[in-house]
Amino acid sequence: MNTYESIIIVNPQVDEAKLKSIEEQYTGLINEHGNVESVENMGKRKLAYEIKKHKEGTYMLFNFKAKPDFIQELERNYRISDDIIKFITVKK
Repeated sequence: MNTYESIIIVNPQVDEAKLKSIEEQYTGLINEHGNVESVENMGKRKLAYEIKKHKEGTYMLFNFKAKPDFIQELERNYRISDDIIKFITVKK
């Protein structure tokens, strides 16, 4: 298993309950295929440039361990979600 860091930017119009739901959804998905070390809600921040007509977004950071073939599945789930406007996953 490798160690990864995944940052997602969530639509700023999403409320706190939905943010918690998104966090639980992806924490559960990662735990099925690996182990979540930490999750950090970094709050709402101004974006460097406009993404999908949004000037700000809520950042969430996931640190986890998983097998390399799981990353493709995780990013596929990010793309499907309408609430996630941008994401990146890097190997530490």
